[in-house]
Amino acid sequence: MSCLFPRLTGPALCDTGPAHRWGTVASVVAAHVAILLLASSFVPARQLADLAQPLTVRLIEWLPETAPKPVPAKPPPTPARPRQLVPVAQPAPVLAAQPVVSEVVPVQAVLPAPTFAAPPLVEARFDVAYLNNPKPVYPAASRRLGEEGRVLLRVQVDAEGHAESVDIKTSSGFPRLDNAAREAVARWRFVPARRGETTVPSAVLVPVVFNLEA
Repeated sequence: MSCLFPRLTGPALCDTGPAHRWGTVASVVAAHVAILLLASSFVPARQLADLAQPLTVRLIEWLPETAPKPVPAKPPPTPARPRQLVPVAQPAPVLAAQPVVSEVVPVQAVLPAPTFAAPPLVEARFDVAYLNNPKPVYPAASRRLGEEGRVLLRVQVDAEGHAESVDIKTSSGFPRLDNAAREAVARWRFVPARRGETTVPSAVLVPVVFNLEA
């Protein structure tokens, strides 16, 4: 037969028959009792009772795994600013001196537009013999009183030689003499003023002298 409890009894107790087997079992039991007694002598009974209490098994509730917190995405890296290249001043190219060729551009003389000068004005006349203009009448009262003087008249003559208006420019000092001169000249005929071949209106000064000795 095989050996019972080979680790406790050792190889000497194996395969010795039934009588020896029961003796071996009794020896083992006695050894266990001795061990218990020996242990009880050193360990208090209360501690042995605590040690003898049954073990309790507690089920731990399995907690569901929580979803991991999302890791914030890292911002994209800022692109590096391109380096600005500083322009390097280049030396100005040296140009070979070129001969200067001057081109003569003919300048057309700008002539002023021909202007036609107006013909000079020929003033009106009153002293032409063929006009037969009568002399002013010397007032009798002025002769009696000895009134003498010179009257200067301004006469506006039209293009046909008639006196349009007669005004006293310078008085003789005597109203009778002034009125006599103006009335006489108002009936005179005149040679009208001319500009070239065309007669034009104009003004002329007519002096009239009153003299008792004439």
